Amino acid sequence: MPDPDRISAADVLAWLRTYAGIIQREKEYLTALDSAIGDADHGINMDRGFQAALGKLDGLGEADIGTLLRTVGMTLVSTVGGAAGPLYGTFFLQLGGATAGRHEIGLADLLAALEAGLAGIVRLGKAEPGDKTMLDALLPARDALHGAVEAGLPVADAVARAAEAAEEGMRATVPLVARKGRASYLGERSAGHQDPGATSSYFLFRAAVEAWAAGRGEGGSAAGPGGSVSG
Repeated sequence: MPDPDRISAADVLAWLRTYAGIIQREKEYLTALDSAIGDADHGINMDRGFQAALGKLDGLGEADIGTLLRTVGMTLVSTVGGAAGPLYGTFFLQLGGATAGRHEIGLADLLAALEAGLAGIVRLGKAEPGDKTMLDALLPARDALHGAVEAGLPVADAVARAAEAAEEGMRATVPLVARKGRASYLGERSAGHQDPGATSSYFLFRAAVEAWAAGRGEGGSAAGPGGSVSG
C-alpha cells in the first residue's frame, strides 16, 4: 500500500483475491469444522462462491470499491448455499453500499463500512454476541478497528490488530453452546467445537493483513494460511 493511511480500489481487489485464496486453501478445514456442528459444506460452499466472484471481478476493469464489493455480495447470494450465502452476501452488499463510487477510502471509512456490514448480518441472522456465529469474530475485530481509528494508526497496523481480535473471538467460540443455525439443534453437544463461520470471518482480516501489510504477520499471533489455524 503506497499510502499507509489510505485504501485504494486496487488494495480492495488484492484483499478479495487473497481472501479467495485463503478460502480455497482452507476449504477442507472449514468443512471439517462444519461437519462437527453443521452440514459439512461451509468450506465447499465458500470456495465455490469466491471462485465465482473472482471470475466476475476479473471483468470489471477499473471499478470503484463499492462496485467490487457489491459484485462479490451479489455473486455470493446467487452461488453459495446454506446460511453462508445470504449472510456473507448481505455483508459484502452492505460494505459496497457504504463505499459506493469511492476509488479510495481511509480507515474511518473502512470502519463505517464494517459497521454497515455487521448491521446487515444482525438484521438477517438475528444473532447476538456469544451465539457461536460469525459475529463472535467480527465484533471483536470491529472493536479493535475502532480503537485503531481513535489511536490514529496506519491501515496496516489497524488490520493487524483487527485480525488478532478476530482470531481471539474465533477461538473463544469453542466452549460456547450454539444458539443460532443448524448447530443450535445440537444443544450442549455443540460446545467444544470451533464455529466455522467465525473461522471464515477471521480469515477476512487475515487476508487484509496478507494483502496490505507487506512483511507483517509472519511472526504475529494472527496465524492463518502460512501460519494456519487448521490442524
